[in-house]
Amino acid sequence: MLNKPDQLLEEARKLLAQAASEADIEAVRIRFLGKKGELTAILRSMGSLGHEERKELGKRANRVRDEVESLIAEAKSKAATLLRAARFSAERLDVTEPGTPVSLGNLHPITQTIDEICRIFANMGYSVTEGPEVETVFNNFDALNAAPNHPSRDLTDTFYITEDTLLRTQTSPVQVRTLRGAKPPIKVISPGRCFRADSPDATHSPMFHQVEGLLVDEGVTMADLKGTLDTFAKRMFGERVVTKFRPHFFPFTEPSAEMDMSCFVCGGEGCRVCKGGGWIEILGCGMVHPNVLRVGGADAERYTGFAFGMGVERIAMLKHGIEDIRLFYENDTRFIGQFG
Repeated sequence: MLNKPDQLLEEARKLLAQAASEADIEAVRIRFLGKKGELTAILRSMGSLGHEERKELGKRANRVRDEVESLIAEAKSKAATLLRAARFSAERLDVTEPGTPVSLGNLHPITQTIDEICRIFANMGYSVTEGPEVETVFNNFDALNAAPNHPSRDLTDTFYITEDTLLRTQTSPVQVRTLRGAKPPIKVISPGRCFRADSPDATHSPMFHQVEGLLVDEGVTMADLKGTLDTFAKRMFGERVVTKFRPHFFPFTEPSAEMDMSCFVCGGEGCRVCKGGGWIEILGCGMVHPNVLRVGGADAERYTGFAFGMGVERIAMLKHGIEDIRLFYENDTRFIGQFG
């Protein structure tokens, strides 16, 4: 019986040397030191021994227990080190390999087009201002000289929020807000979103973007308007572009005009972009109506001015050869990524 603890120590040492995992080490601990372990059983059986024999056996058993605990702790430490080394080897990162390419985003083509338009007019001395997308009926229609029976006031054309508020159908209300907030000379452009009750198709969208322009000062004439817009067209589409103006009607300008430019692709000879006609309609414009000047608080006898408005999507579609306006709003990164 007195030699039994030393025999258990040697057996535990062999088993721990062969242990390949923490589970094996735990099994050794339970076998020798657990509540029903072999060494624990020896300590519990000492009651039947004589005093001297019990004293000697207890001494040996406690020594062996301490040694087995030390061996188990050492085996656990070694197993943890081996496991950590194995994980480091399996998860090793080769820093000499090329990294995974990171795909960077780019500005949306609509944003790019607005930025380019703003840069062109900024170089001509225009400042950029903005107005709210939720507008009053007065600013959107009445202040812009629109008749009470104007078709654009219909529910089929305009998104009304209340009887007196709506989602603006154009950026032209910024004209009124600017005239009320500043005294001439005024020279501003205003980019922003507009909303109309259109069914989406290749050329229409219920939400779209416009850039409004307004210049008010003494002695402003139609010649100033034509020169400004001709300069814009050349800087936007190329120096060989030629512009022409056709009479039109807008309630807030008089006289009013549509501006066409010669096709920047074929030079006016006729192609798919200009649909064979050689000319492309690009924007609407005109001299600010005296009634609009008066509503804005400007002296219509002293000041004159011109205004223009262009669709950003149309400019972008022409410049990049895009045939369907819906592509701008489908959030397809394959489409947007082409403009990086």
